[in-house]
Amino acid sequence: MYVPKESQPKQGKPAEDKTKGKRKIVAQNKKARHDYAIIDVYEAGLVLTGTEVKSLRQGRASLADGFVQIEGDEAWLHNAHIPEYSQGSWTNHSARRKRKLLLHREEIDKLSSKSEETGHTIVPLVLYFKDGRAKAEIALARGKKEYDKRQTLREKQDRRESDRVIAAAKRKQRAAE
Repeated sequence: MYVPKESQPKQGKPAEDKTKGKRKIVAQNKKARHDYAIIDVYEAGLVLTGTEVKSLRQGRASLADGFVQIEGDEAWLHNAHIPEYSQGSWTNHSARRKRKLLLHREEIDKLSSKSEETGHTIVPLVLYFKDGRAKAEIALARGKKEYDKRQTLREKQDRRESDRVIAAAKRKQRAAE
């Protein structure tokens, strides 16, 4: 009688995918977290062409100048740079074309009404693959003033210094034991 090993999937049961739900990050917009106070974060699907997906899978993209705009009843990602696919032919895409975002109607309505308020904007934070599908994490954000940015940097630096001091004290304590 054949007994399957633990590492092999048993017959009749599908193999469990260990990467289920994990994100493979392609591009991040670090500048957005510095320049804006993030109010609310949404996950949106992206409508892409084949060469754009292949280019993203190579890990080549930039969200530095990207922004989201609500036009009519649809959300669009503008100015995100996905370079042309190197092995692409005449079917290649343009690098900075606008791309449609897939969101629920309620989310689009909420983003639309909030973004019309003074000082609010919608910025892309991360491009990633989740379960094989390209996704974008977008955020409703309010622009920071210069003194807010300095305050955030100061808090970050203070937190780092305190963590460093605590780690040094723990090392010293372990060495004494």
